[in-house]
Amino acid sequence: MELIRVNMKFSVAYLAISALLAGLGTQVSAQNSQPLVYSCTDAKGRKLTADRPISECSDREQTLLNPSGSVKGKIGPSLSEQDRQLQDAAVQKQARQVALKNEEERRERALIMRYPSKTSHEKERAHTLAQIEVVTNAASQRVVELIRQRVEFEAEMEFYKKESTLALPVLRRQLQENSHSLAVQRRFIAEQQSEMKRINARFDDELSRLRAMWAVPATPVEGTPPGKTR
Repeated sequence: MELIRVNMKFSVAYLAISALLAGLGTQVSAQNSQPLVYSCTDAKGRKLTADRPISECSDREQTLLNPSGSVKGKIGPSLSEQDRQLQDAAVQKQARQVALKNEEERRERALIMRYPSKTSHEKERAHTLAQIEVVTNAASQRVVELIRQRVEFEAEMEFYKKESTLALPVLRRQLQENSHSLAVQRRFIAEQQSEMKRINARFDDELSRLRAMWAVPATPVEGTPPGKTR
């Protein structure tokens, strides 16, 4: 019987606590469900309040109040379509500028990693120009050979003009092919010379940028002994 009475007391206490918690939950829920209050002073100096954004204050800041009257936050003025477009354009412009800056920094990091010293940069320039010189020299030799052939063709043409033989059409075709080949090789040489100028200009531009970066001491890696870098 004593055990039954204890269990009954415990059950009653449990039910009382549950009811209390349920009541508190209902009270909190009711408080949370209360609408927020919008407050502002309009262009005429009137103090306005409402349970939704106030249209008369769309051009100015509005205060957002809790049901208790405390300030929850503020909302800015509503933007016109033109102002919104200007704001969007400004945001996009800033995003592009940030992207360009990040890309430039990425390129500079890649450049200094590729050319850690002036010697490495000069070596790369010489190697690149040497490749252009190889194909340019080959084309120049081909031009010399074509000119030699043309002299021979022209001498034969003078000979066959006197003899009036059927060899003239063949020689004319050979001279035309020779002229075409000469034009191709000379155009190729001119293109390679322009390419060499472009390459030199690129390396000159890189060198001016690299000098500034080489002048900045390398940041020691964490854990590296003083006076040494990795």
